[in-house]
Amino acid sequence: MKEIGLFALIGLPYTWKFVWSPLMDRYIPRFPGWSPGRRRGWMFVTQVLVMLAIGSFGFFSPEQNLWMVAAIAAIAAIAALVAFFSASQDIVIDAYRRELLADTEQGLGNAVHVNAYKVAGLVPGSLSLILATFLPWKTVFIITAAFMIPGLIMTLVVKEPKIHGAPPKNLREAIVEPFHEFITRDGWRAALLVLSFIFLYKLGDTMATALATKFFIDVGFSLAQIGVIAKAVAFWASIAGGLLGGIALVKIGIARGLWIFGILQIIATIGFAWLAKIGPSPVALAVLYGFKTFATGLTLATFTAYIASTTDPRYTATQFALFTSLAAVPRTFAAAGSGFIVAETGWFPYFLICVALSIPSMLLLPKIAPWRTQR
Repeated sequence: MKEIGLFALIGLPYTWKFVWSPLMDRYIPRFPGWSPGRRRGWMFVTQVLVMLAIGSFGFFSPEQNLWMVAAIAAIAAIAALVAFFSASQDIVIDAYRRELLADTEQGLGNAVHVNAYKVAGLVPGSLSLILATFLPWKTVFIITAAFMIPGLIMTLVVKEPKIHGAPPKNLREAIVEPFHEFITRDGWRAALLVLSFIFLYKLGDTMATALATKFFIDVGFSLAQIGVIAKAVAFWASIAGGLLGGIALVKIGIARGLWIFGILQIIATIGFAWLAKIGPSPVALAVLYGFKTFATGLTLATFTAYIASTTDPRYTATQFALFTSLAAVPRTFAAAGSGFIVAETGWFPYFLICVALSIPSMLLLPKIAPWRTQR
């Protein structure tokens, strides 16, 4: 259990990916007889590395290895490589998507991306576990790694996005200019407002769902009710929220989406507080948790589109990585601190705290994304 708990630290590359993202803005991978371009080149490299790293898992087993400590160390090293290569793949795919889509398409494009990410998670999260009941783990990991092949094929087929402005001329420019451009774009005060908004917008929502399963158990729901009602409803409601949110953004724009969906996000958290009061009602669980995950899908699509629209096309990889890394910090805070707060306050006051934490970002919206903006 101790070793498994420590494996949570392997997710750190997703928080620090902005550190090496300038390399992916500056350098262009080249292959003999093939010049895929800056984004497609890095997509190909990172996808191959992720596939090889995942496939390597099956060759190490602490249960079958006499040197158990060495086997665990090897698995930890491979897991760290998977996280590093996967975070690097996120950097380049985020940049590719931002450069490929116009601002008016960011909402729907990011909604499709987020939902595809959720569906893809069923492969390692469900299919691999099912396969492991009748296949050796080595075979399971090889099959799981093979699911990277469709992505590799698509990388060969898709086109390289057009470069808007000249890319960084050297490594120093790739490191310094993304931060310099962001700060000097509208001044350091505006830059601090944007960074504060990115940090705060999903904080209350993330904290409200961080301990959802434990909350349902404490309210009085059985594990069967949680598995059948909550998890099934949550998956499809989240998918629907992401897609409908993306479609809506085409009509209403990103700014108004942040306003409308942000309010729905707060109302959904209030619904959790109500559930803490009324007790274990299966209908209420389906409706309130379904609405919560639906609202989360709406805000996630809008928030990701906002982050994309805030980047400069010349430094997409670095700025997108910086903003998404900052947005990931509340998830770490929620996972680490929520249990302590609940233990002191109880569930009903806890969700009111989550509502309160959602309000500051809404107060920033008149400056960040005015309702009447034409952007």
